Amino acid sequence: MEKEIRIGKENFVIRTGRMAKQAAGAVTVQCGGTVVLVAVSWSKEPKEDRGFLPLSVDYREKTYAAGKIPGGFFKREGRPTEKEILSSRLIDRTVRPLFPKNFNYEVQVVAVVLSADGKNEPDWLAINGASAALALSDLPIDKRAAAVRIGRAEDGQFIINPTYAELEKSELNLVVAGTKEDLIMLEGEARETSEDISLEAIKIAQGTIKEIIILQEAIKEECGKEKSKKVCPKEIASSPFYSKVQEISSKEIEEIVQLKDKKEGEEKFALLFEKTEKEILEDAQSELSAEEISKEIKSILQDLKKQELRCLIAEKEKRQDGRGLKEVRALECETGVLPCTHGSSLFSRGQTQSLAVVTLGTKMDEQIVESLEGESRKKFMLHYNFPSFSVGEVRPFRGPGRREIGHGALAERALKTILPNPEEFPYTIRVVSDILESNGSSSMATVCAGSLALMDAGVPIKTAVAGIALGLIKEKDKAVILTDIAGDEDHYGDMDLKIAGTSKGITVMQMDLKIEGVSLEILSLAFKQSREARIEILNKMTAAISEPRAELSAYAPRITIIEINPSKIGSVIGPGGKIIKEIIRKTGAEIDVDDKGKITIASPDKSASEEAVATIRKLTEEAEVGKLYTAKVRKIANFGAFCEILPGQDGLIHISELSNGYVGKVEDVLKLGDEVRVKVIKIDEQGKISLSKKQVESEANAVSV
Repeated sequence: MEKEIRIGKENFVIRTGRMAKQAAGAVTVQCGGTVVLVAVSWSKEPKEDRGFLPLSVDYREKTYAAGKIPGGFFKREGRPTEKEILSSRLIDRTVRPLFPKNFNYEVQVVAVVLSADGKNEPDWLAINGASAALALSDLPIDKRAAAVRIGRAEDGQFIINPTYAELEKSELNLVVAGTKEDLIMLEGEARETSEDISLEAIKIAQGTIKEIIILQEAIKEECGKEKSKKVCPKEIASSPFYSKVQEISSKEIEEIVQLKDKKEGEEKFALLFEKTEKEILEDAQSELSAEEISKEIKSILQDLKKQELRCLIAEKEKRQDGRGLKEVRALECETGVLPCTHGSSLFSRGQTQSLAVVTLGTKMDEQIVESLEGESRKKFMLHYNFPSFSVGEVRPFRGPGRREIGHGALAERALKTILPNPEEFPYTIRVVSDILESNGSSSMATVCAGSLALMDAGVPIKTAVAGIALGLIKEKDKAVILTDIAGDEDHYGDMDLKIAGTSKGITVMQMDLKIEGVSLEILSLAFKQSREARIEILNKMTAAISEPRAELSAYAPRITIIEINPSKIGSVIGPGGKIIKEIIRKTGAEIDVDDKGKITIASPDKSASEEAVATIRKLTEEAEVGKLYTAKVRKIANFGAFCEILPGQDGLIHISELSNGYVGKVEDVLKLGDEVRVKVIKIDEQGKISLSKKQVESEANAVSV
């Protein structure tokens, strides 16, 4: 069974009933030659309530899809790549809001790229496949979602489903997901695109989203399974302990919700739980165990706290920390905070703090990225770390998780637009953001700190970039947009909208929802509010550092680039790399030679760099007519002497050019190994060099007279 529509320049096809038939729901989604299989499975029994939907999403790209064999020793796909992790997050963020409230059956969505044509991105196809597979399954989900990628060409025309080639020239690369009525998810980057243009792109994308949902519904009507009658757990408000917990705790919760300090709030909430638990357990007459009752009490307290916070904002238009709805938390910006790094900054916004450090490297430090589209190199990397102490917790240190990779990628895209061209600044740049405190919006703090650190490092960025996160509390017909959300406002709120950019426009945007959707009208207000906050933050950042430092750190490598004749590359490398290894050993400089004759020399020591440059220039110098050289006699013949004037370059001093007087034998004037000053008098079409000793002597005599 298949359904098909036209999207952009390609046909969009959903097929089912052919592959993965034992899954709860499975489809293949195709656009051009790119095909993605998406299968959905779910557990037979409910899982213990974890306070969140037990949904896992795994997106994988098979290398055979692009006709490749994996690299490495094992020759098979291994741990997920950064691209696969980010694509998994895109799917998760789109389908999660579709599930019923309190759904506690474990669900797994698996998306596998089976074919890749090198033109059409598979990630947005996987999102559509996930929604279609859920629709066909027996999972009790009534809502449908769809996604589309949209770009904007140089002539200002919007492109639905742009190809890789079109995206390279596009000022916008945006994935928009939504239902028929509202928006669910945004993920995209831009080249300082205005809010109005971004909103126009989203509006255009909504039209295609509706078409894809109609297609999903059509295939569901013909092939969908009957929906399961399994019920979700009852609302926590139906608990027999609810009214008692409310009676004990309501006054203290009202006070806790309005505490400005996060740590103080957590401590008082923990004390309230202990007090409430003790009182209820003393009088409890229930079949539940003490442990089960305690869990229920904690869930009730969390629910009461959530209600109180939302009521405070929606009805009283007050915030937990006393700020106005559009007010940004107190900002602090510092640069040059670490003495031996290439660039550093400390950015604090309320109780969220990012330490950003810049390291400048050479071409050898570039990251090699293997993907279905082919191998590429990254000259700019941003890595985000979220240690447990930033939120006062104890947790083992392991590799970066999906959240850390996602936040780092978001901040990286926000900053890459304003970086200089590699020709202008030939360094590999790495930014590391270590979150030292966290109470909401640490990814946007990373953007601000990263921008400051780049300037402190002397990277000639075009302008500063700042980021801000906005939230939403939606109660009935009332929607309250919050600027610069703190942790609880994010946790108990309905939206997390992150927008970063310059004073000119947006460089990155990301939106997640916990509700079924938001309208374009609400989003328009949020975009406007974000710009106001962004300008305020940029002004604070500019006060700390207004432009990139004129000089690089003394610890940063100095890069010199020289161009040589490609035919001379062998003279620099030497047999088995002998010559270049000796130059590196002697000078300590890093040297990279490409196949076009471009040589990059890097060293924090200026004299070492100059010595390496001088050695390479000497090795690759070409003889010039009229120029004087010190030549070494390498071979003597009856008609003259062959002399080396430059490494690997010999010339002939004809016997007639040895002296102004009569020369009977060459040996009367020169012997093997002699060093003599000569002048290049001719280079013929075959590159043969003619030298003269007598002309040098004549010119010297003329000067002395």
